[in-house]
Parts: sequence; structure tokens; C-alpha cells
Amino acid sequence: MAKPKQDQHREQQIEPEMVVDAYDAEQRATGWYSYLEDQLHFSFGAKCGAPRPISPLRKGQEVEVPGLAAADEGGHEMFVMITWEERMLAVPLAQLEALGADKATRQAVADWHYWVKQGCEF
Repeated sequence: MAKPKQDQHREQQIEPEMVVDAYDAEQRATGWYSYLEDQLHFSFGAKCGAPRPISPLRKGQEVEVPGLAAADEGGHEMFVMITWEERMLAVPLAQLEALGADKATRQAVADWHYWVKQGCEF
């Protein structure tokens, strides 16, 4: 999959807000976690945009996202909690598209998707 064209506006937002002064993977992860914690307004609906081997969701499946998973659940990516088959489950934010969410939530999800698609890592 080809890397999407760089979005200078988004780059100028991500650099100072999420990864400024982050010198290692743990600091970048903390920056992103803090940003998402501030910008995602829960609960919101989401749709699975792509299946992942680590997630039970199928493409197109809709779920409710009541919160952000604990910071230590993420490893190399951000996870959110979903309500799935009457239980709570952490899934990668990168596989979800926000539905009916407010502007700040949609923007934060789009920022994370952009960062992942650019091949950036913690």
C-alpha cells in the first residue's frame, strides 16, 4: 500500500501537539494517548473499516466506543474499548471509522489514521 501524500496542515498540528519533545517510543505514545484522551468524546459509534488478525471485527461491522483502553494496552498502537457481544473489548483505533461523532472526535480519529498511514511509529 502506497503512503498517502503528506498533509502539511495535519503535520503542523501533529508535531507540536502529539510528538513535540518526544525522544523515544514511550514519550510519543504518551503524547498520542494524552491527545486522544482530550479529544475523543465518548461514547461514539464506529464502523470497522478493515479487518485485523488481532480483532474479531469484520469490515462494516458497527460498534459502540465507550472509552479509550488503558495506556499500557497499546504497545505500538492506540486501542479503544468497544462494546462487543455484551462485553468490553480493546481493539485498534486504526481499524475504526467514527460514526455520528462530534468534530473533535472525528478529527482525532482522522489524525491517528493519517499518522499510521504515513508509516509513523512510537
